[in-house]
Amino acid sequence: MKFTKGLAKTLDTYEKWWAGDLDRALIPVILTGNETGREPPRYPYEGMKSFSNKNISPEEFVDSVDYELSAMEFLGDSYPLFNGQYVGPGAMAAFLGADIHFTAGSNWFIPEKELPINELKFEYLENNFWYKRVRDIMSEAKSRWGDSVVIGMPDLGGVFDILATFRGTESLLTDLYDSPDEVKRVVDEIKVLWHRYYEELTTHMTEGYYTDWSAILSKERSYMMQSDFSYMLGPDMFDEFVLGELADTCAFLDRGCYHLDGIGQIPFIESLLETAKMDLIQWVPGDGDPATQDWFELYCQILDKDKHLQINYDDDFSALDKLINHYGTGKKIVRGTVHMPASMRENACKLLSRYGIDP
Repeated sequence: MKFTKGLAKTLDTYEKWWAGDLDRALIPVILTGNETGREPPRYPYEGMKSFSNKNISPEEFVDSVDYELSAMEFLGDSYPLFNGQYVGPGAMAAFLGADIHFTAGSNWFIPEKELPINELKFEYLENNFWYKRVRDIMSEAKSRWGDSVVIGMPDLGGVFDILATFRGTESLLTDLYDSPDEVKRVVDEIKVLWHRYYEELTTHMTEGYYTDWSAILSKERSYMMQSDFSYMLGPDMFDEFVLGELADTCAFLDRGCYHLDGIGQIPFIESLLETAKMDLIQWVPGDGDPATQDWFELYCQILDKDKHLQINYDDDFSALDKLINHYGTGKKIVRGTVHMPASMRENACKLLSRYGIDP
């Protein structure tokens, strides 16, 4: 790996950014495709496909990740990261008994059968195969890399998204009207377990470094929460069923972050911004035209509430530039990780220098 700044210095930069003391945006840039001078591992790293392949041992899985990292150079505000996306979005569903099937480029969580909401009960399954596999892989990674690579939290998923895996999306929508108390009961069960899994998995992470699939680094406990199921709800139902769980999880964490996914979730922004310890909003506009629209007003709405903002879908950096021109600073803004081939190193350095960042 090519990483000259070191994790301690990088973490210090992120902590200044969290505190509002860094007068610039965070821009992580990773160069890929460097020569490794090594023999390829037995199994190439294929993310979720590799994880779901039970024939690949935890040691072989980490071998494949190590090889990928050795071909990278970390510039700007990036750092060596073992990202937790390899299980798939909503991994906790597997920990609670759903099986994993890899198809169409992703892992899908399939419960043994769909039960009525009043028959669902979620319990901690210590000997669950998939949960043990995650712990074994994280432990191997921690043993292998020590404090030279940050081990991220797996993508546990949102509480309602996990519940929708077991109940079915359409059935769960009906349950909100027909059995609201039962929905709240199982949501509470999943929330308590979510907190427990998070707590346990942190013991397998790099000590003093917290992050997840967003790659936003923190010295204190943080996580990018989400509720994609909420896309189909109105603001009143979001506040009644979803917001309380998010607020409880924010209280459990030190820094709460929310993955605002798609225009259907914009009506929830005020409630999210008023939630205590909800420190950051990550905006993802979705596919198609929304990705090319100007979301300047939404960004300002977030920043004006003194929240942090993660911007993705800004390939030409025009959104970031517009915000810097408006506020006179990129403070409290983080750009989603930029990946560039090693052959474009000079371009990457010029990009970072443009924003006052030492490559």
